[in-house]
Amino acid sequence: MAGQIQNRTKFLNNISEQLGRPKPIKVTKPEWAYNPQGKTLTDLNQNELVDLLEAQCKNIHTGFVKTNKSCLNKVLDETIKSYNSGKVIAWNDSRFETNDINLDCYDTYVWNEEKGEDNRIVAEQANIGITFSDMTLAESGTVVLFSGKGKGRSVSLLPTHYIAIVPQSTIVPRYTQAAQKMNEMMNETDRFPSCINLISGPSNSADIEMELVVGVHGPVKATYIVVEDI
Repeated sequence: MAGQIQNRTKFLNNISEQLGRPKPIKVTKPEWAYNPQGKTLTDLNQNELVDLLEAQCKNIHTGFVKTNKSCLNKVLDETIKSYNSGKVIAWNDSRFETNDINLDCYDTYVWNEEKGEDNRIVAEQANIGITFSDMTLAESGTVVLFSGKGKGRSVSLLPTHYIAIVPQSTIVPRYTQAAQKMNEMMNETDRFPSCINLISGPSNSADIEMELVVGVHGPVKATYIVVEDI
């Protein structure tokens, strides 16, 4: 059942009265004469967006591999082995089956909603977490992940290494286009993700002395596998 807002006007009017301010009025959304954020990088075609994403991955210390569906298992296997294999945790996502991805040949745990906290314990102990990217921002090298049933947030946040499988069709120029798609989702679907994670490569921080340290509070290494024909 959708949530309902009750007594909003009375509540806001009471706050205004206590602060000695006029009662709030309806705000009219301004009409901007210029919209540069909606135009930046939109002249790039899909292949050029892939090139931009690849270039940005170098800046954010993230591995980048481009492949197609027929070679995806081979590339994934090479990436997993480059991270010394070990325990793998993955989303319970139909896209693995749709794209003939075989995770059974690894020590793989698939997220199980019924096991609750056990999932997070496995994720914390796993060497590699694997998810699909729901949207991908070429400008910043960011994968956008929608939480949902079978798609635990811990899979991309707790393992030592992270692999994102990026369908080329998910790549958009920048966050502006992602926000537009999210607004469309919110208006068109009954269930909007309770959490949206934006991940730009391995975890890092420059809080101390402005010195960049990678792998502070999450995966120490990450790889994006861009798949041409998903």
